[in-house]
Amino acid sequence: MKITIVYDNTSLKPDLEANWGFACYIETSGTNILFDTGTKSSILLDNMKKLNIDPAEADIVFISHKHADHMGGLLTIMELNKKAKIYVPVQLAESLDDGRLYKLDKATHITETIISSGLLESEGRRGLLEQSLFLETQKGLVVIAGCSHSGVKQILEKCKEFGKPYALIGGLHGFNEFEILEDLKVVCPTHCTKHIDKIRNLYPEKYVKGGVGAIITL
Repeated sequence: MKITIVYDNTSLKPDLEANWGFACYIETSGTNILFDTGTKSSILLDNMKKLNIDPAEADIVFISHKHADHMGGLLTIMELNKKAKIYVPVQLAESLDDGRLYKLDKATHITETIISSGLLESEGRRGLLEQSLFLETQKGLVVIAGCSHSGVKQILEKCKEFGKPYALIGGLHGFNEFEILEDLKVVCPTHCTKHIDKIRNLYPEKYVKGGVGAIITL
């Protein structure tokens, strides 16, 4: 499995543009997934081009939640890629009308090895729902999160219904229950994560630096 961060608040290379938002491109089990689409489609597409990633090759586009910094490039991607299946939270059905949309609510096996967590409610903002992605590997489940509005603990507990969490990648917001990360082997905090330095200092052996251009091979 290869995961390339294509949109993030920071960048690892000067020719790749950082901007508030998140997106990553996942190549796994013969399936290519674009997870979220950042804020600005122009930045997303330029970064993908420089990273030699063709948006038309995505088989699945997965949107974690309805905030603009995660779905800002969605309509452009849908124009460029007519074959991809689009998996979105059911609430987005009101603003999007396309036959390729799969409107998710409950935990769902998208394929045998690709799972949506289903919509989990935010710990602090009632009505804010978010889905994460669980990817099965021989080492365990890789968790991809957009912002973790629903809380890292709740996401990992949901993941355990399908197997043992192995890696956590994505935005963790104000997460500070650091002991929860103890059993994970890989942690890559990105985007909105408030305590990146704390996580790096506590778990240097499992910490992976995020930012546009970061490539994680699992």
